Amino acid sequence: FIIGLLSTVVLINVGGAMSQGRSTKAQADIANLANALEQYSMDMFDYPNERDGLEALVDAPDSLPDGARYRQGGYINKLPNDPWGRPYIYARPGDRSGGSIDLYSLGADGESGGEEINADIGNW
Repeated sequence: FIIGLLSTVVLINVGGAMSQGRSTKAQADIANLANALEQYSMDMFDYPNERDGLEALVDAPDSLPDGARYRQGGYINKLPNDPWGRPYIYARPGDRSGGSIDLYSLGADGESGGEEINADIGNW
């Protein structure tokens, strides 16, 4: 009985730490992607359009004008998924951040809104 009780306490604590770790990873990914988007914006004088999306950070989009200053090798090596295995969401113009772009994950539940581990994590 005591071993079972201790195991339950350990699992609860580890589960909470794992949830916090996923949220922290999502925040770090969003910060890295936002930084790459800023670098893209400085070189191209604008953010990628929604059609080109975040893929524009990895490979030069076909929509670039001739003579564009796209960085050789791109702005990131690989586009990450959020810690729950879904692509990050990129929206332009940004409604939630109050800026030019929104960049976010829908959290553990994959639905807009939510609280705690289900809360959206974004650049706002």
